[in-house]
Amino acid sequence: MPRDTLADVSDETLLVLYANGDAEASRLLTTRLAPRIFGYALRLLADRAEAEDVTQETMLRLWQQAPKWRSGEAQVSTWAYRVVTNLCTDLRRARMRRPAVTLDDAPEVADGTKSALARIIEGDRMTALQTALSQLPDRQRQAVVLRHIEGMTNPQIGQIMEIGVEAVESLTARGKRTLAALLAGQQQEIGYDGSQEDEA
Repeated sequence: MPRDTLADVSDETLLVLYANGDAEASRLLTTRLAPRIFGYALRLLADRAEAEDVTQETMLRLWQQAPKWRSGEAQVSTWAYRVVTNLCTDLRRARMRRPAVTLDDAPEVADGTKSALARIIEGDRMTALQTALSQLPDRQRQAVVLRHIEGMTNPQIGQIMEIGVEAVESLTARGKRTLAALLAGQQQEIGYDGSQEDEA
């Protein structure tokens, strides 16, 4: 199918088209999903190389799953986020079993649209937020990132994390409280407002 025809097609339909040999469908689905799952993995792991590996592994598993995909059982994006969550959990556990090796992260390439000061402030915000997120317990971090950064609903998060909505609400609330404590005195700089209420 031509790209303009596929643009409005659902993720599930694209996966089925890929399973039937449509290479353009796989390119479009990768373009849709890969940046989102990479961003999620990066927030959970705080390591760009590991997040890239998780993204590649998730997409590989999706392509392997395509021929046996059962329509209506789960959304493709929900399935992908669940795989990312599990892979990231495994990586974090493996990290705890091996000695830590630290390397300074390479700086992001400036896009030229922001002033140097604005880039420094934005970098400080993201560093503070990522540092605080990395200190949350795994399940709290997953729930907070899915809810407040990925913008998912509590039922969607429940499907991804394979828990009930009440457990999602509890994890999110505890995660927000812990973040607020970790970021005390920095809320204004990083744009975090602990008074915001969750929406289901």
